[in-house]
Amino acid sequence: MWQSLLNNIIQGNFKALARAISLVENEVEGYEQFLSELPNAQTAIIGITGPPGAGKSTLVDALIGHWTTKGKRIAVLCVDPSSPFNLGALLGDRIRMTEWYTHPNVFIRSLASRGSLGGLHPHIIEITSLVQSANFDFIIVETVGVGQSEIEIVGLADTTVVVVVPEAGDEVQTMKAGLMEIADLFVVNKSDRPDSDIFVRNLRSMLSQGTHEQFETAVLKTVASAKVGIDELAAAIELHLQHITNSEKKIWLLTERVYQLIQQKKMKGIEKETIRKSITAQIHLPGFNLFNFANKYNDPS
Repeated sequence: MWQSLLNNIIQGNFKALARAISLVENEVEGYEQFLSELPNAQTAIIGITGPPGAGKSTLVDALIGHWTTKGKRIAVLCVDPSSPFNLGALLGDRIRMTEWYTHPNVFIRSLASRGSLGGLHPHIIEITSLVQSANFDFIIVETVGVGQSEIEIVGLADTTVVVVVPEAGDEVQTMKAGLMEIADLFVVNKSDRPDSDIFVRNLRSMLSQGTHEQFETAVLKTVASAKVGIDELAAAIELHLQHITNSEKKIWLLTERVYQLIQQKKMKGIEKETIRKSITAQIHLPGFNLFNFANKYNDPS
C-alpha cells in the first residue's frame, strides 16, 4: 500500500497525497517507515503568518492566482484552530479559496492544530515533507496567527512573510520581541486604509535599526482583496528564496526540523491528560515535589 501511495504522490496524484496526509496525521502503522523512504525534495516552503484579521487567507488566494497564471503548481496547508470537541479544523472550508479547489495545479488542505502549543500541526514537518514529494513549485503554510505560531513557523519556512494591517501601529513596539526577528518579508495589507504610509515608514525605520546580516527585510504594501501589490510580493518572495538556497539559514532550518522530530519522538506516549490525573492523585501526598515528579518521565528505566 505504502509504496503504491508514494509512487502516486511523486506522479502528482492529489488523492494519493490527501490520503497519505490523513494516514500520517493518524499515525497509521507503517507511516514512519513510509516517511523514511520519501525522496529528498527541496520545494520551497513559504510561511504566511500574522495576527487574526490581517487578511492572510485573502493574500494567499491572491498569490495562488498570481503563480497559477504562470503555470506554477501550488500546495497550500492552512493550519486552523482546533475545535474543542472533535479536534477538527474550525475554518476547514476556507471560503476565500473555494475557486481553487478544482484547479488541476492547486492542492489545498486544512489541518487542525490539535492543541499544539505552537499553533502549528504536531506533524507539520512530516506533512510538508510529504507535499514536497509531489513536485509542487511552491508550498504555502498559513498559520493560525495566535501567539507562538508566529515564532514556530520560522523553523519550518524557507521564507516567512508576516502580514499586518495599518491599525497595528500600537502593536509595533511589542513586535521587537517576536515578529520583528522572524520576518523575512513584512506585508502591510489593507494599505488603502488611512495612515498606512505613516505605519509603513515607522516599520521600515524600526527594521533599519535591526541586524539582518545578509538580507534586508522588505516592507511591501498590498490590498489583497483588490490584488494590488501581489506581483511585487511574489517577486520579493522569489528573490528571497533564491538568496537562501544552500545558505546558512537552510542548514539552520534542517537542524531545527530534525531537533523537532527528535523532541516529538521523545515525547511520544506522554499526554497532558495522563499527567494531570497523576498530579491530581499525588499533589496532596506529603513530600510531593514537582521536579521529582517530572524526573519520572525523564528516567528511561
